[in-house]
Amino acid sequence: MRISPGFLKAAASALACLGLASCDNMQHQENVRAFEPSRFFADGSSARTPPAYTVSRTAPDPDDPLATGIRGGQWLQGFPMTLTRDFVVRGGERYAIFCADCHGADGGGRGIVIVRGFPLTKSFHDETVRREPEGSLFAAIGQGRGVMYGFADRIGPRDRWAIVAYIRALQKSRDARLADVPTAERKLLSAQ
Repeated sequence: MRISPGFLKAAASALACLGLASCDNMQHQENVRAFEPSRFFADGSSARTPPAYTVSRTAPDPDDPLATGIRGGQWLQGFPMTLTRDFVVRGGERYAIFCADCHGADGGGRGIVIVRGFPLTKSFHDETVRREPEGSLFAAIGQGRGVMYGFADRIGPRDRWAIVAYIRALQKSRDARLADVPTAERKLLSAQ
């Protein structure tokens, strides 16, 4: 028995139509948002925990001082990168956006949020904060401290370090003397 080519084409077309009709499940699959319950998993949770021992391909090394503020199990003293003027200026911009509302533009701890009744923050000019290692300040920005919530989800590690550099600049500016200013800059200040 010989099957005609026309019959084969018709049969293939019919099978393709049946196949396409069964692909309708894309319109009916569950689409849950984060933290909404799910009927798919037995525990009813839509959020899944990664399997044990899963390591993110983009996660920094847990011993990387740039990402943790810790070296050899101790808070990092100093910075894990070379500081430049642009880096400190960037820190000042980030500070104005994320920190000044509470800590004040001058770092004195009396920003607008504090003036309006939020709990008082410690001044960056307080001697205990001045002695605090840079790595500890970096971690406080990322993880939060006291009533301050962490900013790690909004401020990347390099910008957190830039903010710490700017805080150190604020601290130095509080005790600055005219003799500390470079000669060329001192002439500009005298002219004003």
